[in-house]
Amino acid sequence: MTSKEVPDKNKANGLYFRDGKCRIDYILVYRKSNPQTEKREVFERNIRAEGLQMEKESSLTNSDIIFVKLHAPWEVLGKYAELMNVRMPFRPFNPFNAGAPCILVRCCFLNGHFIEINGRSRRSRRKIYYLHRRYKFMNRIEKQISRFRGWLPRKPMKLDKETLPDLEENDCYTAPFSQQRIHHFIIHNKDTFFNNATRSRIVHHILQRVKYEEGKNKIGLNRLLSNGSYEAAFPLHEGSYRSKNSIRTHGAENHRHLLYECWASWGVWYKYQPLDLVRRYFGEKIGLYFAWLGWYTGMLFPAAFIGLFVFLYGVTTLNHCQVSKEVCQATDIIMCPICDKYCPFMRLSDSCVYAKVTHLFDNGATVFFAVFMAVWATVFLEFWKRRRAVIAYDWDLIDWEEEEEEIRPQFEAKYSKKERMNPISGKPEPYQAFADKCSRLIVSASGIFFMICVVIAAVFGIVIYRVVTVSTFAAFKWALIRNNSQVATTGTAVCINFCIIMLLNVLYEKVALFLTNLEQPRTESEWENSFTLKMFLFQFVNLNSSTFYIAFFLGRFTGHPGAYLRLINRWRLEECHPSGCLIDLCMQMGIIMVLKQTWNNFMELGYPLIQNWWTRRKLRQEYGTQRKTSFPQWEKDYNLQPMNAYGLFDEYLEMILQFGFTTIFVAAFPLAPLLALLNNIIEIRLDAYKFVTQWRRPLASRAKDIGIWYGILEGIGILSVITNAFVIAVTSDFIPRLVYAYKYGPCAGQGEAGQKCMVGYVNASLSVFLVSDFENRSEPTSNGSEFSGSPLKYCRYRDYRDPPHSPVPYGYTLQFWHVLAARLAFIIVFEHLVFCIKHLISYLIPDLPKDLRDRMRREKYLIQEMMYEAELERLQKERKERKKNGKSYHNEWP
Repeated sequence: MTSKEVPDKNKANGLYFRDGKCRIDYILVYRKSNPQTEKREVFERNIRAEGLQMEKESSLTNSDIIFVKLHAPWEVLGKYAELMNVRMPFRPFNPFNAGAPCILVRCCFLNGHFIEINGRSRRSRRKIYYLHRRYKFMNRIEKQISRFRGWLPRKPMKLDKETLPDLEENDCYTAPFSQQRIHHFIIHNKDTFFNNATRSRIVHHILQRVKYEEGKNKIGLNRLLSNGSYEAAFPLHEGSYRSKNSIRTHGAENHRHLLYECWASWGVWYKYQPLDLVRRYFGEKIGLYFAWLGWYTGMLFPAAFIGLFVFLYGVTTLNHCQVSKEVCQATDIIMCPICDKYCPFMRLSDSCVYAKVTHLFDNGATVFFAVFMAVWATVFLEFWKRRRAVIAYDWDLIDWEEEEEEIRPQFEAKYSKKERMNPISGKPEPYQAFADKCSRLIVSASGIFFMICVVIAAVFGIVIYRVVTVSTFAAFKWALIRNNSQVATTGTAVCINFCIIMLLNVLYEKVALFLTNLEQPRTESEWENSFTLKMFLFQFVNLNSSTFYIAFFLGRFTGHPGAYLRLINRWRLEECHPSGCLIDLCMQMGIIMVLKQTWNNFMELGYPLIQNWWTRRKLRQEYGTQRKTSFPQWEKDYNLQPMNAYGLFDEYLEMILQFGFTTIFVAAFPLAPLLALLNNIIEIRLDAYKFVTQWRRPLASRAKDIGIWYGILEGIGILSVITNAFVIAVTSDFIPRLVYAYKYGPCAGQGEAGQKCMVGYVNASLSVFLVSDFENRSEPTSNGSEFSGSPLKYCRYRDYRDPPHSPVPYGYTLQFWHVLAARLAFIIVFEHLVFCIKHLISYLIPDLPKDLRDRMRREKYLIQEMMYEAELERLQKERKERKKNGKSYHNEWP
């Protein structure tokens, strides 16, 4: 291709200025009719003063829309790359053989030069180390599944290496860019030395610090976007993600096309993610998110398998369960009404189905599964630290520190008059006084407390709804609802709770944003961490408060027939079903988990798809039948949906809340890991498809870990141990059954435990109530004559209380105190045992793999050795030069 044809091709693809030479690094969009003309003019004039080149273009579909194309020339890129400590690949200087051709090696700075350490590039050594570990593990897996090759997809769990490019700029060591040492960096072409993601990041850094009005707070692109001066600002995608030609025969058109074929396509759901390419195109922060999501999904496989095994164990042992047998055969046991007046007496055998369903989740394997999941959470976090260390080494993030982060423009503008010396860099920087910071944190903490009280008030409203509607459903005309009033109450309460959760989430976002900006965090990472913590607290309490109520409060403080505890001295508190409260907890978790994930998946992909489809439809109607491919790239990207204003927050939050559901109440719902696994297999490709095809290209940014989310995961892991201990001890019937088997059953004192030892358990767990002792406002309208032909004299209820004719009527029995003591003992033993196992595993699993740690130590050792040798050589050269000049220095070393 001739030099004249290259600009013509560049102009055609919509990624360059009209001259076909200047690459578009950033796009700003505004409307002519917008009144903020003066601010834009000042802003654009200051942009030109910073050295950026600008070109404007009207939209092909709407002449009111103007696209401002920005290009950063080499001088501007070099200046700001040095200020931002952008790490770039370099050609090291070899002081021991200056005339020899230089190779890509591990190096360090010394006396203004790069010093060679060893003869293999750091990247290639990292790649060999990482691939060796991966393929050694995968070879073992493939040997086990080789017999099933007939039905497995082609090349399962492998990347298509032939379609992936060799990312050359990653195959060497990097260092912060320096214009003084520019001759050491590998610059084949100044136009391509900084890749597209880096160029856009540099331009965004400039735009965030350009003034649009004279004044200390009148700076930054974000403010212009918020006040409507500009409609949008984004870097361009590298072209279309589709091609007429096959990627295997003609290769990829661009990196976006390659990502779509090898990552975002639904047909490659069973393959590894090309994380290096994701990192190159979207940046390290997004790359780390997908690395974490892939690791989390892979770790869910053993948890889902064990959870399914626990459920199937319940299915296989259902016919042998003595408790469910007794419940189904108890036609002569009449239970007291579960609500005032309208709820009828009922046979215990009517809850046979619920007793069997409860056994599926509450069986002998539940305790084992709770311990397993607590250990699993620890193993997951510990091995993720090792995985993250390998990724950080592979992506050259080991040396990247938070000191390299820039101060937020809003912080600079707010505290520009107060400066102090940075103890690390030695440069003056804006400073926030301690008193000012404390006062802002106190106000923010008060706001958080108030919003949590709002959540508790919402839960209180759900409780009132449950206690009111259970009587309403009991008096319903439809027999189906009347006979299942408690299930109907629970189901509708969960759905209403879900709607309240969705509505409150909108309010939480605005409050969290206001409180975070009020705190004035110093850096972007501090802002993200503060905002993330607030939003997580709000949404976690919002999502789980009703679940905590059902698990630990429902049916626990209701009193007993004849002396019910009431809400506001009016409404009788809700009781558990005769089969127990665990079925309510399972319904709450199952419905919320399914609805939440379905809603999230729709909002993540369905909503952008509908929006983009509607935009294309309007364009076809207004612009005629011309195909979409005729539009320039900036027009195509403008018609896509913008990424969430808070970056990856929504993606992380969805997975973290799912992790909470998977671990916190897993003893009550063993199928939660399986549902999470199925969702995440879809989630990875759904997120990939969304990033590549439905969203504008996000700004690439660096990060060395997943930030504050790791600490939140650790907190959830600790909370899960406590909640599962209480679920098993308080919510399930595991402890009462154990006490009965060893103390009160037919095997008491024999040290045995089995189904034969549970004979008579149901009768022993029910107390007797004299019907004539009912309060007037709770006396049922039915007298129970339909059961025996005459009015009932006695009914039964779940509790351990003395009969009405005992010396202390309705007082607690000795069995109650034995069960209570066993529950408390179980909680203490379970928590201490599991925490000991967690700490032991955490201690035994090092944060760094041994091979990686040895390589890092080896590099450090070689750096010190070569620095010493280089200094020694410098002194020897100086000695020779002095000898030539006739100077004597008998006392000089060496």
